[in-house]
Amino acid sequence: MSFIRTYNKPSVFAGAVLGGLVLGVLLGVLARTTEAQWLTDTLDQIGSVFTTLLQIAVIPLVFTAIVVGISSLRNLGGGKTAARLGGKTVLWFAITSFIAVLIGIAVGKIVNPGSGGFAAEATAKNTERAANATGGSWTAFIEGLLPQNFFSAFAEGETLQVLFLAIVFGAAAYSLGDRAKPFVDLTTSVFEIVQRYLGWIVRLAPLGVLGLIGAAVANYGDALLGPLAWLTGAVWIGAGLVLFVVYPILLHFVAKVSPAKFFGKAWTAIQFAFVSQSSAATLPLTRQSAVNLGVNPGYASFATPLASATKMDGCAAVFPAIGAIFIANISGVQLSVWQYVGIVFVAIFGALATAGTTGWLTALTLTTGLIGLAPQQVALGLALIYSVNPIMDMARTATNVAGQIVVPTIVARGEGLLDDEVLNTPSTPPLLTDTGDSPTRRHTPEPAPA
Repeated sequence: MSFIRTYNKPSVFAGAVLGGLVLGVLLGVLARTTEAQWLTDTLDQIGSVFTTLLQIAVIPLVFTAIVVGISSLRNLGGGKTAARLGGKTVLWFAITSFIAVLIGIAVGKIVNPGSGGFAAEATAKNTERAANATGGSWTAFIEGLLPQNFFSAFAEGETLQVLFLAIVFGAAAYSLGDRAKPFVDLTTSVFEIVQRYLGWIVRLAPLGVLGLIGAAVANYGDALLGPLAWLTGAVWIGAGLVLFVVYPILLHFVAKVSPAKFFGKAWTAIQFAFVSQSSAATLPLTRQSAVNLGVNPGYASFATPLASATKMDGCAAVFPAIGAIFIANISGVQLSVWQYVGIVFVAIFGALATAGTTGWLTALTLTTGLIGLAPQQVALGLALIYSVNPIMDMARTATNVAGQIVVPTIVARGEGLLDDEVLNTPSTPPLLTDTGDSPTRRHTPEPAPA
């Protein structure tokens, strides 16, 4: 039991993944240089089992996450004011996610991570698979969207059709209100079960990385370090553009808040998010930063927890776009226009679909599933991404938290809930004390409600 508790620590898990990566590379090199086909087959089998276990969760995860996400919109609060505030908050979530995913796609296309010799060899070995995953017209998109019946979409693993059904059923459950509560409760329970299952499988990531990376090195050689470096760089560039270009523009022109003042009061939260790689752990700082910027404390108490669960421009917009391009490149797949449309759609809808989930993993799984990348391609991509994920996650989480403060600031300004006197008053950044589990704020006087 003590070993399990130790293994659950992020640093230990990250070390185990790194160890699996190194050992997998060494075994792959050994298999390639000695032409030991049995070793290559063994590594491939380990990777295939991990792939299958991951893929089992995709279809139920897509359906239940989206239904629960849409249904949860009813929990935004009662009354017309709360509904208006909730609606504007979610709308700005979608707007900023739309901008962030476009930046992710642009950076992904320019940097083109995963392309080159490795992609060329993958293309030669996966010509038929690449052809099946490429292309698509408007007519084909519509035909692929509509299932013949409810059960066939699940039985045949048609992610796009399941996504369509989830939106329809989620909207219907939302419109029925309390009459749909038994269905929503059941779906929520299934969603939580799938999440727990996925959490267990993710713990096998070191073993999965060993098999998938080992088989990849045995088949493709050592041409993997370059793609990983370009992937990491692309994510940092995309997140940096959103954090230091998009947000300041919105703050200046929409919220009428000085970007310098914003970063001065929000930097502690952003910095802690960068180090902790956790939006949830940063929540107390996120809320206090919004209050210090003049956001009404009552609205801040509503908006920042909602944002911490659903507002992830780094994890659910920039990263899935670049990650999908990376996986497509290493698989030798040329993405079509409609697949890019799918990436944008998932990023915008991710504010609902990734609520309360492992953000980047769920967002990337939904994205790659929607655009039709094969399970083996996705699993190899996930194995590679896991090896450098902590480095990317620092930039992603910092961007997430900054967006979780920016949106309440914008909405508060539009609703007359932003106190300029508080905004213009110098405030001491919230301090942290070590409570063992999560950060707490030492006493910092809060302004009176606007």
